[in-house]
Amino acid sequence: MDYDFSFYLFVATIITGVIWGGYLLLLKSKGETFSEENEPFFVEYARSFFPIVLIVLLLRSFIAEPFRIPSGSMMPTLLVGDFILVNKFTYGIRLPVINKKILEINKPERGDIFVFRYPKDPKVDYIKRIIGLPGDKIEYHNKRLTVNGQDIKEISLGTYHGVGQGEDMTGAEEFIENLTGIEHSILIRNDSPTVEFVYEVPAGSYFAMGDNRDNSNDSRYWGFVPEANLVGKAFFIWMNWDLENKGIGFSRIGTILK
Repeated sequence: MDYDFSFYLFVATIITGVIWGGYLLLLKSKGETFSEENEPFFVEYARSFFPIVLIVLLLRSFIAEPFRIPSGSMMPTLLVGDFILVNKFTYGIRLPVINKKILEINKPERGDIFVFRYPKDPKVDYIKRIIGLPGDKIEYHNKRLTVNGQDIKEISLGTYHGVGQGEDMTGAEEFIENLTGIEHSILIRNDSPTVEFVYEVPAGSYFAMGDNRDNSNDSRYWGFVPEANLVGKAFFIWMNWDLENKGIGFSRIGTILK
C-alpha cells in the first residue's frame, strides 16, 4: 500500500462519510429529522467536504489524474513545467490505494507515453515512453535503436534550441523517430557516451526510455517496468509554467501528446 495523495483522499472520504452518515443514523434512531441549524459544526464540515473529496477521489482514480513534469528526460516532447493529464482507465480499472486491477481494458502499446510507479521506489511517479513490449528484443548501439531486429528510422531536424529550464539541452541534435509506426521527436547528444545494450523484455513487463536519450534515468539503468506499476497513459498538456521562460507557456496549452 502506498501512502500517497490518493491514500489521504481515501481516508478523508471515509472519515467525512462516516461522520455525516453516522449523524443521520443517530437522528433516525431518535426519530428526529435533519436540520442544518442544529447540526454540530464537525458534522457540517463533514457534510460539506464529503461529496467534494469523493468526486476528486473517483476522478483521480478512474478517469484522469494531473501530473507536473519535473525534469527534462522527455524533451522535446515534454518540457520542464508542463502539466499533463493521464488517462487512468486505458490500461484497466484499478482500485485506489491498493492499485489492484479489477477490469482489463487495453494493453499498453509501443510508443505510448506512460506514467508508472518507479520500480525502485513505488512512491515516486515516473513518465517515459514504452519502447519494448513483453517478448520484444531491444538493442541500442551507436545511439541507434533496434526493435525485434528492425532498425528504427530517424530523420534529423538539426540542432535543438532549448528554452527556460531546458536551455541546457541547446546543441543537442533533434530527430524524428519512427518507432514502428509511431513518429515522435527525440534528442541525442553526439558528444555523450553511449550506453549500449541488448535486452529481451520479460512477460508482464515493459521497457521504458525517455525521449531525451542522453539525459534520462530509464530502463537502461534500473530494469523493466512491471505491469502492476502502471498508472496510466499521458494524453494532454493543460498548462505550462516555467519562470525561466516567461512564466506561462501559452503555446504548450492544449497540446495532444503522441
